[in-house]
This record gives sequence, C-alpha cells and structure tokens, in this order.
Amino acid sequence: QLQVVESGGGLVQPGGSLRLSCAASGFTSGGYAIGWFRQAPGKEREGVSCISRSGSSTDYADSVKGRFTISRDNAKSTAYLQMNSLKPEDTAVYYCAATLRVYGRCVLSALAMDIWGKGTEVTVSS
Repeated sequence: QLQVVESGGGLVQPGGSLRLSCAASGFTSGGYAIGWFRQAPGKEREGVSCISRSGSSTDYADSVKGRFTISRDNAKSTAYLQMNSLKPEDTAVYYCAATLRVYGRCVLSALAMDIWGKGTEVTVSS
C-alpha cells in the first residue's frame, strides 16, 4: 500500500525553525516526486515546495523562497521541509504528497499528486 506520513509539526515562535518529515512506504526507491502543500484556516490549499525523483529539481512558492528548503533521502524514503524564519502567516496544516506521474522537473501542483498524507499542524505564534 502506497502511503506518505508527515511529522514534525508543532508550535514555534516567529523567527523560529521547524523541520517537517515525510516518510514514504510502498514505493520503489526514488520512484516518485514529492510536493509539500499547506492549508491555513479559511484559505485554499496552496503549494509550498516540490522536489523531483532524484532531488536535482526543486521549486518553491514565492512566499517561502529563501526561508524554506526541501530535500530528500531516497535511502531512507524520506523527504524533508526545513522551515526557517517562520512567520505567523506560515501557520497551516502542512501536507506531503507523492506523484508517480511526474518525471524530470518537479511540478508544484495538487493536480499532479497521487498519494496524500493526513497532514501535520504548524502554528507560528508568540
């Protein structure tokens, strides 16, 4: 059974950091691209970042460029989202998703994703 499970969310003060993890199971090693998405209360889900199968291609939403870094370790079947300089507007439920259909450059689109996790909550507040 293909699945992804997020972890690492929590409460952090503005300016702080968190690292989210996305553990994949049931997939062929490196056989999928990963996307991170988030949904804040009362807002639509938005793409945050994506990484290609090999990790050579990444993309970021303008709102997180320079603050967030996506990475993956195919040997551990895990992807990460390092979030620095967090702002209250980063508060949201963060979702990891995997796609089997994208090769080459990653695509930061929910429509391209096949498998979704249940999310992990991030709250940035003093």
